[in-house]
Amino acid sequence: MRGRKAKIVRTAPKATIGYCRVSTEDQAREGVSLQAQEARIRAYCDAMDITLTDVISDAGESAKSLKRPGMVRVLELVESGEIARVVVLKLDRITRSTRDLAELLDTFAKHDAALVSISEHLDTQSAAGRLVVNMLGVVAQWEREAIAERTSMALSHKRATGKVYGRTPFGYRRAGDDLVVDPKAQKALREAIAMNEQGASLRQIADHLT
Repeated sequence: MRGRKAKIVRTAPKATIGYCRVSTEDQAREGVSLQAQEARIRAYCDAMDITLTDVISDAGESAKSLKRPGMVRVLELVESGEIARVVVLKLDRITRSTRDLAELLDTFAKHDAALVSISEHLDTQSAAGRLVVNMLGVVAQWEREAIAERTSMALSHKRATGKVYGRTPFGYRRAGDDLVVDPKAQKALREAIAMNEQGASLRQIADHLT
């Protein structure tokens, strides 16, 4: 009796996709447009003899959250088991949060997918690559928090010293970085406050000042 031949199951090769992102601020900067990122990703895949199936983009989206249309689609594909690798130009195109990065790497690892960053020469298929990606994520988050801290300190100092740090408040005018009292505007402000306390409407106050 002849034994049965083993059935050969052919599985489709996993795909490689690219991911690009620009925030509103980034779009005006040279070299980080969606087109420039996609061109770099395609050139990398050509050089590495990798077939690039698709490039998914997020335009005008912040890296503060992973809840971006393009990123959500990327994660859906990774979790479906169809993706071998996701290629990005820089790590910060994916996220600037160490917590989000850790979750991403965990998701990629569970579904046997790699995250490849061209600029940082990183590939999470290796343990060393995963370690470096995590370290860069920590540095990126520190840099973002340090910038926010410095900005807050600068604004506090300007407020304390009477410097201009935003829109010029009514009753003052700018003299370089200093706020200078505008006598005419201050008089109008006092009259407006007095009329308001006497029950005048905003339209009456505006007509009077005009």
